[in-house]
Amino acid sequence: MVSGGVSRKNDMTITADSFKTGFLPTWCPGCGDFGIWMSLKDALAKLTIGPDDGLLVYGIGCHGNMYDWMNIYGCAGLHGRTLPIAQGAKLANHKLPVIVVSGDGDCLGEGGNHFMHAAKRNPDLTVIIHDNQVYGLTTGQASPTAKQGFKTKSTPEGVEDEPVNPLALAITSGATFVARGFAGDIPGLTQLIIQAISHKGFAVLDVLQPCATFDKVHTYGWYRQRLYKLEAENYAPDHKLRAIERAMEWGDRIPTGIFYKEERSTSEDREPALAGGVLVHSQSDEMCIDELLKEFI
Repeated sequence: MVSGGVSRKNDMTITADSFKTGFLPTWCPGCGDFGIWMSLKDALAKLTIGPDDGLLVYGIGCHGNMYDWMNIYGCAGLHGRTLPIAQGAKLANHKLPVIVVSGDGDCLGEGGNHFMHAAKRNPDLTVIIHDNQVYGLTTGQASPTAKQGFKTKSTPEGVEDEPVNPLALAITSGATFVARGFAGDIPGLTQLIIQAISHKGFAVLDVLQPCATFDKVHTYGWYRQRLYKLEAENYAPDHKLRAIERAMEWGDRIPTGIFYKEERSTSEDREPALAGGVLVHSQSDEMCIDELLKEFI
């Protein structure tokens, strides 16, 4: 790595511009997705992960449109199915950085079952959740993280249900890195993405992402009046119960930063099929396949 947030790999300079495509974002002006997009590009450049060095798996939603303006290997999954795709890719090449780009509805609504069981298994994946409390692509219905009383097209009298808490759910399900960032703090979010990708295990980064069109309550100003950084309070992210207590804070004070972190064997570490090396590098011939089939027939 060289100074100024510019990295070099195999004599190729990697910057945020390395991920440019021929398309420009079509998100609404002021959308928090811009901040996440910029932070992700900066983080990849600083980690020397270039366009040919990683895989991004996108869900369905406004966040998924990032597929068109990120020059890096990518896959757009079905609604809520980012994690099965990402885990399959990780099994095929467990040396490959695999990053999931999902939304609060995509990841915690349609994909909630996958989320819990992936956290339990602890695959070496990074999950970035665009958390704006609405289904923005379908014009602003309440998402699983929508707070009680929040009025949307699908809840005109206000949300009545308790919201899903992404952080508490991740911690209790077994994720080994759990953090929260803010789309309006690009330098801080960049550092959190770097730490999440660098962590070996299931890393969940919930990003508070203002929706400028369909959420007139949780604006950039609303968040900035309430957000505080855990690191400023000498918080240590090594205790589950303490992490859950902080994760439940919401109101006049909302914490950001790393809530919980631990080192534990990953699902790839425990997978016998990977003991001989990376699957995509293994060679199979017809005789080998015949012998394998005999085990099951």
